[in-house]
Amino acid sequence: MDDRILHAIQKNDYFKNLNSGNRILLAEICIPRKINKKEPIFLEGEKGHALFLCAMGTVQLHKTSASGQEVVLKVMGPGELFGEVILFEKDCYPASAVALEETLIYLIPKVQFHCLLERSEFRNEFISILMQKMRYLAEQIRYLTVHDVEERFWKFLSEHASGRRQVPINVSKKDVAAAIGTTPETLSRLILRLKKEKKLIWEGKRITVLHVP
Repeated sequence: MDDRILHAIQKNDYFKNLNSGNRILLAEICIPRKINKKEPIFLEGEKGHALFLCAMGTVQLHKTSASGQEVVLKVMGPGELFGEVILFEKDCYPASAVALEETLIYLIPKVQFHCLLERSEFRNEFISILMQKMRYLAEQIRYLTVHDVEERFWKFLSEHASGRRQVPINVSKKDVAAAIGTTPETLSRLILRLKKEKKLIWEGKRITVLHVP
């Protein structure tokens, strides 16, 4: 078995607390897919036959507004699950997913996953994890309410820096804005201010942190 799938499962909020036997059962039904940069994974309105686990790279979820404008919902990284809405709520994907760079994902077929849920031990563990996730999302709503855009931006950098002063950024400013729950215009104004305050330098695909608040 490919160690990368077990690593991705262990990083995922839904699956990391499964016991080792259930993680192996899940890994056995995962199908690897290499996705090229800008290649769509699924389209909004398309019938859903699988959910997906990102193992390497970056995936953007977006919807198309009534006016035809593309609205970014979220940017997903390694260990994150997407498309899971088709498990219980909808038959079709409510948004589109596209790789922002060369990406490795694992396709988890809906039918096989439902078969795992027929196992009481797996089902009970998974339901418990879903409840934990709901509490986490409620906390995230509180976090977005309490913390301002600058605080969320520094948290984003901290999560990607791994203790380094130079942070590689492999996605666009638009995608960073989506990741911290703001607009590209607001992010641009924030970056300009932080540059003037000599707190960071953003050059190409690299941010150099000069001062950590």
